[in-house]
Amino acid sequence: MSPRAATPQLQPPGVERRRQLREQRRKERLRNLWRLLFFSACATCLGYGLLRQGWSLRSPAQVEVLGSEQVSRDQVIRAAGLRFPVLLLSLQPRRLQTDLAAALPVEQVRVERLMLPPRLRIGLVDRQAVARAERRSAAGFEQGYVDRLGNWMSLGQQQVARSRPAPALEVRVVGWQERHRQTLVQILERRSSLGSQLREIRFEPSGNLLLVTQSLGQVRLGPPDAQLARRLDVLQHLSRQLPAQLKGRPFRSIDLSDPDQPELGQAPAATVTSGKPPGGTGVD
Repeated sequence: MSPRAATPQLQPPGVERRRQLREQRRKERLRNLWRLLFFSACATCLGYGLLRQGWSLRSPAQVEVLGSEQVSRDQVIRAAGLRFPVLLLSLQPRRLQTDLAAALPVEQVRVERLMLPPRLRIGLVDRQAVARAERRSAAGFEQGYVDRLGNWMSLGQQQVARSRPAPALEVRVVGWQERHRQTLVQILERRSSLGSQLREIRFEPSGNLLLVTQSLGQVRLGPPDAQLARRLDVLQHLSRQLPAQLKGRPFRSIDLSDPDQPELGQAPAATVTSGKPPGGTGVD
């Protein structure tokens, strides 16, 4: 008996179709992978080229300085320590802001890196000295200035601003410290309304505050605490409402440590006509 010829086993139509679909998906994944590798390589090369050639500052003309009338672009570049060419992404805006604020007579600094076209934009708000000042440092007494916000300005910072003439500074601050800045701002804001021209603001080592005015002499304000605004109100009142019989007499000092009971101390007379020693006078 002859063996039966083997007949091929037929598969259902759906199996072959699924195999073909799987093969198509595999080929599509391979093509997508090659596309991804190709475009990634192109992007890497393009990015490297931009970093090395495109996103760099090649000249001072690519540094924009806005908002300042007294600081030039060359002064900003020197203060920032920029050396051209320099990669734009290598610059740290926060560090540049700190360096520029310390070196230039400005209140605020804002630094932005712009890519298209590559440039560095620096926005400044000018600082103006409003009083001469001195403070004690490790090297001794240091001379300088303060601005309207009570910040210390070194002589070098003030000399940077050469486009304007130096302002006439009639007020002097003695004993400046960072912790006194808010107190200083409060006094500077009210100096034009005190009724007597302000000459000196002195922070004593004891922690007390003393003002020197043109017509009233020394005014002791006690510690710069929450009562300072009340004491300044009393000083303004005394300057404008001082009794006529006391006007024109030289004062040794005015003590406003207790704003509800101010004391006037008259300067000793040149010729003593009474054996009674000079003393303080209460003022209502």
